[in-house]
Amino acid sequence: MILYRLRCSKGHEFESWFKDSKTYERQEKKSLIGCAVCGDSKIARAIMAPRIGKKGGDAEIPAAVPAPAPSPEQQQMAALARRMPKEMREALLKVRAEVEKNCEPVGERFAEEARKIHYGESDKRGIYGETSDEEARALAEEGIEFGRLPWLPRAN
Repeated sequence: MILYRLRCSKGHEFESWFKDSKTYERQEKKSLIGCAVCGDSKIARAIMAPRIGKKGGDAEIPAAVPAPAPSPEQQQMAALARRMPKEMREALLKVRAEVEKNCEPVGERFAEEARKIHYGESDKRGIYGETSDEEARALAEEGIEFGRLPWLPRAN
């Protein structure tokens, strides 16, 4: 097994394991590797620090810090981003950037905050966050206006 640090054409870096270098080259040539951040399939190996052995022959291997596993929704959106036309992906990423620039993130409290704004318990402002399908239906039934957007992985 070999670990490569990879970089997409947009500059995002991530790591991935391969059986050997030929396996990486074969998958890279067929565009089977997608960026873990934006889904871009134009991938190249990034510069990595070599692992230098200690005197006596044993290589010192630093303890790996596992990256947090993406949620099923994040995995689904990354897969969707890899298959959609470039122009659509870029447009959705621009929408996401505008929402993040102009609205307040409320996370999983989205439904609660939307209700407070709707009923005048909180100042009117743009918010974004997460809610379940069930909560979204309840908000719609209460006449609370909101929109749902595909939240593609963005550039860091």
